[in-house]
Amino acid sequence: MILGRVIGEIHGTTKHPFYNSRRLLVVEKDRGDYLIAVDAVGAGADERVIVLDKGNGARQVLDSKDGPVRSVVVGIVDDIFPG
Repeated sequence: MILGRVIGEIHGTTKHPFYNSRRLLVVEKDRGDYLIAVDAVGAGADERVIVLDKGNGARQVLDSKDGPVRSVVVGIVDDIFPG
């Protein structure tokens, strides 16, 4: 799992049919890198999110046996408490 922040959304007119009616979010990881993830929870701009970054797990969340996906946003973070 990865903790990150939504910094954008990707739009394209030509895409694989798997992505029809699915939002693609750009998520910045804590160290400045980023990844692109399918939104499964309705996350919005500047929200902290939890991303599952394993292809098979992402396909299970999206209920697809062979969808071309690796990362999916599975949670929106409300608070982080120091441990």
